[in-house]
Amino acid sequence: MSSAENSLEITHTHGDRVVVRSTATGTDLFSYVYKPDPDAFEARKPYVHPLRTLSGNLVSGYRPNDHRWHKGLQMTASHLSGQNFWGGNSYVHGEGYLPLHDRIGSMRHDGFDSVEAGTDELSFTERLTWIENGGSEWAHERRGVRVHAVDPESGSYAVDWSIELTNTRADGEALRFGSPTTAGREMAGYTGLQWRGPRDFTGGKVFGPQGDASDGELMGTQGPWLAFTGEHDDVDAHSTLVFEHAPENLDATRAVHASHWFVRSQPIPTVAFSWAFFEEFELPAGETFRYRYRIVVADGAWDEERVASRLKELAW
Repeated sequence: MSSAENSLEITHTHGDRVVVRSTATGTDLFSYVYKPDPDAFEARKPYVHPLRTLSGNLVSGYRPNDHRWHKGLQMTASHLSGQNFWGGNSYVHGEGYLPLHDRIGSMRHDGFDSVEAGTDELSFTERLTWIENGGSEWAHERRGVRVHAVDPESGSYAVDWSIELTNTRADGEALRFGSPTTAGREMAGYTGLQWRGPRDFTGGKVFGPQGDASDGELMGTQGPWLAFTGEHDDVDAHSTLVFEHAPENLDATRAVHASHWFVRSQPIPTVAFSWAFFEEFELPAGETFRYRYRIVVADGAWDEERVASRLKELAW
């Protein structure tokens, strides 16, 4: 593969977004939007949309009519010390989902410590502040994002995403991370880094290292990676996204808290690296946690063997 085949073009519109374009295919692959959303109820935070394959097929959904606060690929926290950094209705045990506007938090973009663009990759480090609904600053985040490993031969590229979050609450209280499941709703452990697929991915195929499975079989399970394949409308094509944990995320001696998959293909296509599916965990004042993730975006309907082979090539 020549450098021309792999070349990327970066456009940074200050105060708005960073866009990564493949000059080989003429496709805007990745748009990282950090301009604050207008609707506070959707939990203002940066997100990636549109997200496209090398051939230009759209593999992210934005503000779908069933969940307006679902926006491509975004870092979230559905239940955090009584606040909702996921967006939309909040789950309350015994009452269901309620539009509790006074529980909606936000993530403020404070700036980029670095933006490094080469011919074959982009990486940036961003500073953010997590703010509860009343205006108190609860946490500072250092976020790393890297777009790399563009490979026209396999029709894929990778997005690495890291989070380093420090509890900065002035009252000295711990931050308690949970989910609707920890609040009493069975098998609804969504929180953490979340992807929402486009509408035409509804009913897509889900599988892991053990092979094909239904989303119900994989919901709440653990594993090093999970893949989601969908078939597009309009064009005769499939696309595959692979969600992979960095090794330390699943190392019991190093992990912050045990992670589980939140995955659905029906009635909506979505995957989340849930860091608090079944149990809450606490981050004491002044302390920091870290996670790293990888998403491989690929043209075609990949199978288990092809996923495993590519992940081996991209070893951490």
